[in-house]
Amino acid sequence: MELGSTKANLWRIDSNIIDLSRGVETPLSIDARPKRVLVDASATAILVIDMQNLFCQTADEQEQKQLPTAQPIPSLRRLLPYLRSIGIRVIWLNWGNRADKLNLSPSVLYPFNKDGGFQPSMLDKGSLDAEIVENLKVELEDVRIDKYRISGFWDTPLDSILRNLRIQTLMFAGVNLDQCVYATLLDANCAGYDCILVEDCTATLSPSYCRDATMYNIEKALGFITDTNAITGATIARV
Repeated sequence: MELGSTKANLWRIDSNIIDLSRGVETPLSIDARPKRVLVDASATAILVIDMQNLFCQTADEQEQKQLPTAQPIPSLRRLLPYLRSIGIRVIWLNWGNRADKLNLSPSVLYPFNKDGGFQPSMLDKGSLDAEIVENLKVELEDVRIDKYRISGFWDTPLDSILRNLRIQTLMFAGVNLDQCVYATLLDANCAGYDCILVEDCTATLSPSYCRDATMYNIEKALGFITDTNAITGATIARV
């Protein structure tokens, strides 16, 4: 079955596979939920969201090992070089606030200042808090985009850059799964992008029911869920 309103932008669906490749001759076939997906690597990017020191690092080594938001690091260290090698773009999407906070409303500042403890330099572009964790390497060909809201699409050049790169399919990784990752994925879905969450490359500090609800919503209505093993073990399909 073909799903879509124009021949240039169709999904092809059968009982086991959803073809997101828009007719490319040799799509990448990835095991996913609820169905296997076929994607065009040249039209795919991964958004790595908020893997920054403030969220993913602690001063104590033992605490660091137990920190949920540090758990995606080993999977990302394995996955990102592979994605680059097959032509999938890596895009780092991170908080990079203005020092004067003139573009941030009280409603955006409030989560950092519920008890009056907001640090004026928190997540400012160029600050130590806002830097990507040192265990993850940013390559020259990667794209870095600053964001200023929970969603990376709001008041940023993300959508313009993706369309200029002819990106149609987005993989999602980073923290926090139920907040910035989910909000960005939801906006991507609303903007017409194909959305694939890489489960072992995401994490959250929230209670487990928040993760469960997020995963349910993505699989039910917003996209597909896969993991590093499925992506690195993907095969080339001929359609």
